[in-house]
Amino acid sequence: MSSVSPSARSGDLDARLAQNAAAIETLLEALLSDIPAADEITRPPRLLAAMRHGVLGGGKRLRPFLTVETARLLGAPVEQARRAGAAVELLHCYSLVHDDLPAMDDDDLRRGRPTVHKAFDEATAILAGDALLTLAFDVLADEATHEAGAVRAALVTCLTRASGLGGMVGGQMLDLAAEGRFEEARGALPEVEIRQLQAMKTGALLAASVEIGARLGGADATALAALGRYGRALGATFQIADDILDVESDAAQMGKATAKDADKGKGTLVGALGLDGAKRERDRLSAEAVAALSGFGAEADVLRAAARFAAERKS
Repeated sequence: MSSVSPSARSGDLDARLAQNAAAIETLLEALLSDIPAADEITRPPRLLAAMRHGVLGGGKRLRPFLTVETARLLGAPVEQARRAGAAVELLHCYSLVHDDLPAMDDDDLRRGRPTVHKAFDEATAILAGDALLTLAFDVLADEATHEAGAVRAALVTCLTRASGLGGMVGGQMLDLAAEGRFEEARGALPEVEIRQLQAMKTGALLAASVEIGARLGGADATALAALGRYGRALGATFQIADDILDVESDAAQMGKATAKDADKGKGTLVGALGLDGAKRERDRLSAEAVAALSGFGAEADVLRAAARFAAERKS
C-alpha cells in the first residue's frame, strides 16, 4: 500500500481539504452502492437513497480529514486511513440525520438541502440513521481497514466511546435536558456544565477522529497523549466557533438554520462568556491545540492549520 503524501504544509490547507473530501466522497459512494456486500441479502432502494442523501455531496469532511492527516503524520497507509475516516464520517452523518428529526432539533435544512426527514419521511430518516451507524462499525471492523484484529478492536472501541453513552449521544441527552424537555428548565447552565456537554456532544467525535488516525499509525503513549490534547482542544474550538456562527451568520452562509440556540435556551459559551469572551476563548483553545503538536515537526503543519481553521471558519 502507498502512504499518504508528506508534502502538505499549512498553506495547502484548502487544497488538502478539497483533495481529501473528494477521495472520501468517492469511497463513500462505493460504500453506499446498490450492490449488496458479502452476506447482505439486498439493499432496499428507498433506504439506500435516504442514506446517500444524508451523506453524499456535503461539506469539507473535517473529521475524516483529521483521521487521514494524523495517520499520514505517523506513516499509515492512505487506503487504511481513508477507510477509517469514512467510517467516522458515516457515524457523523447518522448523528446529523437523527439530530434533524422533529423529536430532536426539528430542522428542515442541512448543507443547503432539505433534511432527510423532509426529503423522505421520519420513519425512513430514523432507519437511514440506524443503517449509517451500523455501517460505520462494519467498515472499521473489516480487515481492509487494518490487518491486525487488535488494532481494529481499538478503533471500534475508540469510536464507540466517543459516540455513545458517555460521548456524543450522552451529550445530546444533556442538551435536550438543558432545553427543559423533561422537566422545568433550571435557568442558564453553569459554564463547567456547558463545557462538559459540548465536549461530549461535539468534541468527543472530533477528538476520536484524531485518535483513530493515531492508532492506525501505531502512535506510542507519548504521541497518543499529545494528539489527544490536540483533538480535545480542537473539538472545543470547533464548538465555540459554531456557537459564534449561530449568532453572527445567516442560513444561506451556514447551509442550515441559525439563531436557534438562544431561542431554545441552549447552553453555549456565547451565553456564558458573551460574544467577545467566547471569541477570546475560541482563539485560546485553537492556540492550545497548536501547542499540543510542539513535539512534532513540520509534518504536523497541516494539523496546526486545521486548528486555526476550526477557529476561523465561516460556515
